[in-house]
Amino acid sequence: MRHVRRCTRTGCSQSAVATLTYIYSDSMAVVGPLAAFAEPHSYDLCEEHAVRLTVPRGWEVVRHVGEFPSPIPHADDLEALADAVREAARVEVPRQAGGSEDNGLTGRRGHLRVVPPPV
Repeated sequence: MRHVRRCTRTGCSQSAVATLTYIYSDSMAVVGPLAAFAEPHSYDLCEEHAVRLTVPRGWEVVRHVGEFPSPIPHADDLEALADAVREAARVEVPRQAGGSEDNGLTGRRGHLRVVPPPV
């Protein structure tokens, strides 16, 4: 499952919406929409940091025109999350030896316990 990428600026916990890359040979910084994959020499930025980015004197900034679209979860991510929740909720109730039939209404998993309804 893919995780939401965060802004790489120190102390910022916002979701990334833009990618910053440098072209050192041209003294240029490029701020564009969030790249599909995190690359080693690029930086993910939230909208605030993408808009307020400054560069050293003599450098040029090329910015994406318009709003940065928020990353949306893909259907595969949602399906994987639903499958993980179903798997975590699945409880196997051990059958007790000695012939007593439990009929699956009671069980214990970690610190939680299922109690049968009063009769």
